[in-house]
Amino acid sequence: MKAVVLCAGYGTRLGDLTRKVPKPMLPLQGRPLLLYTLHYLASQGFKHMAINLHFLPEQITNYFSDGSQFGVSIHYSYEPRLLGTAGAVKNLEPWLANVEDFLVLYGDILLDQDLGALVERHRETGALATLLLHQRPGSNSLVQMDETGRITGFVERPTGGQRAAMPYPWVNSGVHLLNIRILAYIPAGQPVDFPRDVFTKLVGKESLYGVPLTGYRCAIDSPVRCAEADGAIAQGLYRVPPGMQLAEVGSAG
Repeated sequence: MKAVVLCAGYGTRLGDLTRKVPKPMLPLQGRPLLLYTLHYLASQGFKHMAINLHFLPEQITNYFSDGSQFGVSIHYSYEPRLLGTAGAVKNLEPWLANVEDFLVLYGDILLDQDLGALVERHRETGALATLLLHQRPGSNSLVQMDETGRITGFVERPTGGQRAAMPYPWVNSGVHLLNIRILAYIPAGQPVDFPRDVFTKLVGKESLYGVPLTGYRCAIDSPVRCAEADGAIAQGLYRVPPGMQLAEVGSAG
């Protein structure tokens, strides 16, 4: 199965940390976040990956090249204009032509989650999309599931009134297992976002399912969260992927 890692954003909420460094290249215990991600995905059986690029792309391509030294194959997709989470995937349609299902992972996430349950649920339901969900107050995406795990409500960027009226317990984790049919819902060549422009419109029309997070996840969207992720690795709260040599962690890169 193939995986798309979204790495094109500027990471402006991280301030000076990302002024000269793409967010996926932020160092955690001396190694870039994206290195952990690639080893993690490889350990989950994803060896063919596409990475979209925009801001300082050469820092990523120079470090990872074709991915062979890390045991994976990397395809790069440069975006002269940012296309959003869904637009980036639509732009990769030729690369995805030979697959039925594929994974999308936001590039600012440090994740330690067994994806077996996500894959199993996706296949047994025949879902168009199966989303990893977690619980976090104040998130930008509110998600409701019924007793079967089917997503019955999805609100992106909710107002205070919407939060009060729809106190959904689940939120989007930025990890999606998608069927190739979803590309038909994404217009080509324009910025499109999965939560805002795709998922919200497909609830009740297509089969969307959710699977609860059971492992470790940290979205590195602020200096505080970056420090939290770095500490989680140092303290063993995050398990270094089995394919990643322990010597790589904490050494100069």
